[in-house]
Amino acid sequence: MPANPTPLVNGEKANRREQILAAAAELFAHHGFHGVGIDDIGAAVGISGPALYRHFRSKDAILGEMLNSISRYLLDGGTTWAARPGTPHDTLAGLVAFHVGFALAHPSLITVQERNLANLTDADRKQVRALQRQYVEVWVSAIREAMPELGERQARSAAHAVFGLINSTPYNRHLSDGELAELLSRLALGALHAAG
Repeated sequence: MPANPTPLVNGEKANRREQILAAAAELFAHHGFHGVGIDDIGAAVGISGPALYRHFRSKDAILGEMLNSISRYLLDGGTTWAARPGTPHDTLAGLVAFHVGFALAHPSLITVQERNLANLTDADRKQVRALQRQYVEVWVSAIREAMPELGERQARSAAHAVFGLINSTPYNRHLSDGELAELLSRLALGALHAAG
């Protein structure tokens, strides 16, 4: 697993920057990036809006750090799973379990990540996209190891399809987290094996 226990918080106790990121993620997920002001984020962590500028230069900077942190967390976690000993099918199952766990534990981050790429500055967008591409490549390699008959483009399409399946969880909570994790893992692995 990655060194950080969550995408936005280092260690057991969140510092003020981490509290701001976590609160902003919830607000952006529920109200949209443009529907949230600096005062809203400040109120959510018990400080004035202008006091946020001691921690972040702008709302754009909050979003940039948030999406970069999410993307780094996924890449680090995926890379760690891919490096574990085991069969190619074990690796694939580990990647699925890791991504499912992330989606269920951090639905607001999934929502913000899916809806707000266009709201990033150009520099942040390039960095996030580069990290996301690297994460996809971890999956493509794992899929092709488990199913060598799949071509690279097929494996990449399969990875994106599985992300779509798993990332739909913020909008679909009819089961307990444990039941939903098991169902999503079965569906994702079934879809990947069906592709082969």
